[in-house]
Amino acid sequence: MSQANALETSRFVWRALRSRFRDHRAELSAIRSHINPCGIVCDVGANKGSFLFWLARWCTQGRVVAFEPQQDLAQYLSRMCSSLGLRNVTVEAKAVFSEAGEREFFIPDGHKPGASLSPAALSYASILTVSVPVVTLDEYFLESERVSVLKIDVEGAEAGVFEGAARLLERDRPLLVFECEARHLASGQIGDVFKKLEKIGYHGTFVERGRIRPVSQFQEQIHQSREGEWFWKQSGYCPNFIFSANRVQWGAP
Repeated sequence: MSQANALETSRFVWRALRSRFRDHRAELSAIRSHINPCGIVCDVGANKGSFLFWLARWCTQGRVVAFEPQQDLAQYLSRMCSSLGLRNVTVEAKAVFSEAGEREFFIPDGHKPGASLSPAALSYASILTVSVPVVTLDEYFLESERVSVLKIDVEGAEAGVFEGAARLLERDRPLLVFECEARHLASGQIGDVFKKLEKIGYHGTFVERGRIRPVSQFQEQIHQSREGEWFWKQSGYCPNFIFSANRVQWGAP
């Protein structure tokens, strides 16, 4: 391994450790307690792989599918998985939505984590528009395959991901760990996403300062307040949700 590749790999692992033990401790603890080591887990919007590393480590006898439509990031994830021997990971350079085909994908200049299928989710001065292949989870996974966890971070396209996974959600009842922000939604409200999931038997929670709370206590004006220039980076801002087909215990992970 070259020095440059070793440094890149070290940064990847450091980012994963920071996510596991600081930034997303509750979310990853929920995933670890639910994951089927022999099944399939799915990372939709894998970005730089801070969740992907742990999914691959915990799904020891199964496989992990990571969807990342940004070609350079998909190549980076493939390179990191190769360097770390994460042979149970398949990286797909594709977006996930409600219908398969090709769609425009919008990438903010200098802010790749904010890339989205929805231009309404973006408020940046300079945006690169590219065409990307799109799949639905219902079409991607075979009838015989069972998915135990869906981690989703798609900047406002989460409702479309769920719509394209209707059969999978009804059949497999995977744990759902997803980001959902009112500022990214072109129409409707966060509550609309919750209601659709609750209608098919899911029970919702959200993460507040590292603790898991019932979604019935979520108040958009408080937990996603838009006060301040960088409001989404405030410690009390709550973009992450965990929905399970089984009721869970509230509190610290």
